[in-house]
Amino acid sequence: MCNREGLSLQRGMNFRIGGTHSVILMSVRPNAPYQDRVEDAGSTLIYEGHDAPKSTSMPNPKLVDQPEKSRTGRLTENGKFLRGAQSYKAGVKDPELVRVYEKIKSGIWSYNGLFRLIDAWTEFANNRRIFKFKLRAVESELNINKTRTSPEVPTRMIPTNVKREVWRRDGGKCVVCGSDRNLHFDHVIPWSKGGSSITASNIQLLCAKHNIEKRDRII
Repeated sequence: MCNREGLSLQRGMNFRIGGTHSVILMSVRPNAPYQDRVEDAGSTLIYEGHDAPKSTSMPNPKLVDQPEKSRTGRLTENGKFLRGAQSYKAGVKDPELVRVYEKIKSGIWSYNGLFRLIDAWTEFANNRRIFKFKLRAVESELNINKTRTSPEVPTRMIPTNVKREVWRRDGGKCVVCGSDRNLHFDHVIPWSKGGSSITASNIQLLCAKHNIEKRDRII
């Protein structure tokens, strides 16, 4: 994740850190600090905004509203993503492109693909205001130049439970060479050729080298 983005990601929300795209870190694990969820067979992500930083003056950020602006009046990451969604809905700008990474277990992050930020709102939960952001999946990063009016295509995103099963089955190593570094979840029968994303039998772990070599072939 950090190698791909070329920097150390310390925050869960990172607006336009790549110049042309933003990055968010998500989790649907039971003990996750925020209530993220996936819908429409993985093509839609509802992402919860983030709390104010913990400090001596704010020991429990879960008791206060998620901030849109900092104490100095600058937009927080919540505020930046909100403005991005509002600009798209107003027809002023194309939707923000967002790379999504998911935490599947402690220290293990998986790239979920490229999404478009298409909506944002606030709602009340546990007596405080929280932000919600709606993102729609893009088939691949080859599609980033499509216009915002282009119909979205089904996502190839692999469900979290399938990733966990594959990780356990393959022992957290590339099935070809046994490497445990820079691993990718690969479709045995390529998704472009009709391969399923929702069955562990069609998913395997490959290191970056062997994933690139395989491409969309069936081997």
